[in-house]
Amino acid sequence: MSNPATGTESGHVTGLYREHEEWTVNTGGKTIHAKRMPGFFRTMKYFTALTWLVFFLGAYPRWHGKQAILFDVTNRQFHFFNITILPQDIWMLSLLLLLMAMTLFAVTSVASRVFCGYFCFQTVWTDVFTWIEEKIEGQPGQRRKLDGAPWSVTKVRLKLMKHAAWLAISVLTGISFSIWFVDAFDYWHDLLTLNLPVIGWATLVAFILGTYILAGFLREQTCFWLCPYARIQGVMTDAQTILPTYDENRGEPRGKLRRHEEGAAKQGDCIDCFQCVQVCPTGVDIRQGQQLGCITCGLCLDACDSVMDKIGRPRGLIRYASLDEMEGRPVKKLYQHPRTFVYIGIILLALSGIIYGLTHLGALVLRVAPERQPLFVRMSDGSIQNKYVFKVLNKTNKDMYVTVKAEDGISGQQIIGAEQPILVYHGRATPFTIFVKAPEKNIHEEITPIEFRVEGVDHPEISSEYQTMFNGPKP
Repeated sequence: MSNPATGTESGHVTGLYREHEEWTVNTGGKTIHAKRMPGFFRTMKYFTALTWLVFFLGAYPRWHGKQAILFDVTNRQFHFFNITILPQDIWMLSLLLLLMAMTLFAVTSVASRVFCGYFCFQTVWTDVFTWIEEKIEGQPGQRRKLDGAPWSVTKVRLKLMKHAAWLAISVLTGISFSIWFVDAFDYWHDLLTLNLPVIGWATLVAFILGTYILAGFLREQTCFWLCPYARIQGVMTDAQTILPTYDENRGEPRGKLRRHEEGAAKQGDCIDCFQCVQVCPTGVDIRQGQQLGCITCGLCLDACDSVMDKIGRPRGLIRYASLDEMEGRPVKKLYQHPRTFVYIGIILLALSGIIYGLTHLGALVLRVAPERQPLFVRMSDGSIQNKYVFKVLNKTNKDMYVTVKAEDGISGQQIIGAEQPILVYHGRATPFTIFVKAPEKNIHEEITPIEFRVEGVDHPEISSEYQTMFNGPKP
């Protein structure tokens, strides 16, 4: 085998070398000015981008005088309408992250990087920034000409207008992120009066600069070099994954459109118009095969279909298809993939856990730890006494008084230490000690089940139970 650098390899290695040699990856030396063409997938991108309106508007709705959805980092609470989740419920966040990851993996294994192409914040923000650029500076050819032109009053004016719009969106992005973690109206008041804390200013500036640089300047370079998902997506797909694919058998040999029947019969349907390349936001030529830069947005399908319509050829020269389909191998149904059942199983388990957690949160959570050394104490009157350490977690937004009761247990038992209602503070666990005393003659077993119950004085419907044991001497 000869030196790969000479390009004289033989066999399979030659094909591999030439394949990579044909790939064109923009390493940042030039700015990609992608063309916008109407079509089904372009419309889909517009609609999916609208889901990010939740990011900008979702923190403003109120619920009982408070922000409906709030990640209160200061008080370590997450408020979702009338549900309050505290750090003790962090396991539900873990299940939520697992659910999101498995959903992402499942979608990627079926349809490749559709998340990158339609929902990723980097893709959406870059698309908005380039749309603004087009409205101010013109079509791709005009923008390239403007970039190469010497500085003039017109160029300065257009650039200032564009960057001012970019900065306005970046500022709005930083504010919209911050108000998910503090009350939105309080944040706007502190911002307009310049009274934000240091961490608030730091977060705002970081998001302004991050959005401005990533969406305005780095663009597709973020996907190439900064995003880890772009690197690992290859291991999530296989020959059965559907993704934008060029039908080489139909398209080759490519060449300029010929009107003569004799010439037309000798070439494929691809007329080498480069429209698929011009609309690609990452500058990929899909005709060279699957590449790192492809984000599965489908814009090349719109471009190619529009050209096929104009020249009277069938659509689908570039289409969503699996590599097996393109090579004529049998295509498995979705339910025939073992990984599908694995992903669905994990997703259902995670979802079940989250639903269970949300339906069993409760406004109060009671934990009781019996004293272990000693297990019990024999009192001077002959009764047997156990000691318990209570921890009552109050998940409401107000302090409340609770009463302590014991159910089951031993006949004649007395609760000592809870004769008066006990104050439990909101947003945290309040510890206190309770003693239970019972006549020895009524104790018939060494270990007797006992259930404690705490309930609000003003709101008896707010309660929690905990079952533990009462220890006594051997009968």
